[in-house]
Amino acid sequence: MKLLKKLSVATSVAALAVGAAFSASAQTTNLRIQTHFSPETLSGQMAAEFIEDITAMSNGEIQVEMFYASSVVKSAETFDAAATGILDCDMTGGSYQTGKNPAFQFAGDLNGGYANPYQQMAWLLHGDGYNTLNELYNAHNMEFIGWWIPGPESLSSTRPIRGVDDFKNWKFRSPPGIITDIFKNLGASPIVMDFNEIFTALETGIIDGADAANLTNNIGLGLYDIAKHTNYPGFHSMPADHLACRKDVWDAMPDHHKAILKVGMQALALKNTTINEVKNAKNSVKLASEGLNMYEWSPEEMAKYRSAVQSAWVDFATTPEAKSLLNSHLDFLRGIGAME
Repeated sequence: MKLLKKLSVATSVAALAVGAAFSASAQTTNLRIQTHFSPETLSGQMAAEFIEDITAMSNGEIQVEMFYASSVVKSAETFDAAATGILDCDMTGGSYQTGKNPAFQFAGDLNGGYANPYQQMAWLLHGDGYNTLNELYNAHNMEFIGWWIPGPESLSSTRPIRGVDDFKNWKFRSPPGIITDIFKNLGASPIVMDFNEIFTALETGIIDGADAANLTNNIGLGLYDIAKHTNYPGFHSMPADHLACRKDVWDAMPDHHKAILKVGMQALALKNTTINEVKNAKNSVKLASEGLNMYEWSPEEMAKYRSAVQSAWVDFATTPEAKSLLNSHLDFLRGIGAME
């Protein structure tokens, strides 16, 4: 009996020792992240699901405080806010940072280059995309962790957008970057503004339309309540939203937290692309039945746009980093036979 008691005590002590060792080794990563999406949009809901996933996969070791709808700083300021310690991570997009280096354009959207999100993710996963991007991000005290790509975007407009000629004197909300140059060359008047300013600008007539998001997220933003014209399927832009964190924050994470964040972003990317593909298709039927004017551009009009895009790529790649990123994309596209 005494022997059994001794064994029982020894087992309990061993179990406590193992538990104490586990507690001592457990590390918590606390992240403050900002996204430009509101929680009501599909993308905002997907960001919330991403947080749930990484919290569960880390057994609660990764804790995230998410700031939606650019509630801490403006969308374009999120990257700097993360790099300087106001936030820890940026969940907006690389093209907001083209003022730092035009290479960030090719870290977010090769306008008109990729046919679908799967091609673009293939470059990231199989075309040395992570290393190529982090050559740029690390130079700005940030670590690129992953992309999530909803798919080709659709313009919203208060007037018809049947082809290139309809862009003449068309005032529209534009994100910063190469898209402003492309549309200027096509006769439009781009105005760079934040996401949360678009609805009011449309409502008051400051702009005629917006380059904001895809069909589904445009609904979430309420744009089709005012703008009764759109193009579908989209073709002009397919931005990749990123997750990027401050370099010292990333470097301090244990390896399993890094893996969880990276794999979590890859899971988000697949779920996001596929759910947007389904919802866009369903919403296109619904919007058409409700009287929204939807334009599918002819091959001739598409050719005019692509011609403007390809010349803009070359003009925009004015730094060694921009040329390197652009060439990496183009080499990959040519390698898979998607471009001559």
